[in-house]
Amino acid sequence: MRNEALIGYLLHQRPYQEKRALYYLFSQQHGVIHGVGKKGAPLFMPLQLFASGKRDLKTFTQINIAPLSLIQDSVAQIAQNSLALKDSNVNLAETLHHENISGQHQYAALYLNEILWRLLPTEDPMPILWQHYQNSLQQLKQPLTADELRLCLRQFEAYLFNELGFALTLKHDSLDQAIELDTWYRFLPDVGLVPIVHNDDIAVTQNIFKGNEILSMAEQGLSSSNLNAWSRLHRQLIDHLLDYQPLQSRLLWQQQQRYQS
Repeated sequence: MRNEALIGYLLHQRPYQEKRALYYLFSQQHGVIHGVGKKGAPLFMPLQLFASGKRDLKTFTQINIAPLSLIQDSVAQIAQNSLALKDSNVNLAETLHHENISGQHQYAALYLNEILWRLLPTEDPMPILWQHYQNSLQQLKQPLTADELRLCLRQFEAYLFNELGFALTLKHDSLDQAIELDTWYRFLPDVGLVPIVHNDDIAVTQNIFKGNEILSMAEQGLSSSNLNAWSRLHRQLIDHLLDYQPLQSRLLWQQQQRYQS
């Protein structure tokens, strides 16, 4: 690309020389792009910039907060090109403003950023996921209860799993048998729901689910009533995708919780 105009959000940055930084940008046009630019680009705000370069590492110039008109145009274009957003907040641009995310919601936004830059391939356009990410950031700028915050994260994770090709099957087990109400199952991310034959194998762990719990999740989808079960399931899949390497955003959140207690 040569001096191509991009709109995106900064996911991660690292120092690079004295006055520049290595940026991981989630762009609406090309997905995640790696580039080098002047230090100081803000997190969680829509950016406009120009990118140049034929290799994996681009040069970013003229990095600025994107004007509202550009965000409106990008939202309208995505909504016209896909029915997948018909239930999403496609009118987001009407109320989008450049207030930053504050308080504990920053940890949630850092979590979204970290799973994106660690899991998404580079230069693979994902405009629908990009829009869901933008919607999630807008939600995190609002006052949310603890459950509303968790629901926001679980919904975004579901969009991410779908984009990465990990569809969760909750009506059949790993042997393609129908889920039974009174049977216990162990969730293995690379296998699915495995029925537990011996009750002695049942322990209170994150990856054990009862059949009635699973069927409720399949019927109701993500909701406040089954949020704990979805959180356990998503945690297992996220950890698997990350090859069980720790998330820095999760560690920061845990440290903050210990500090407050």
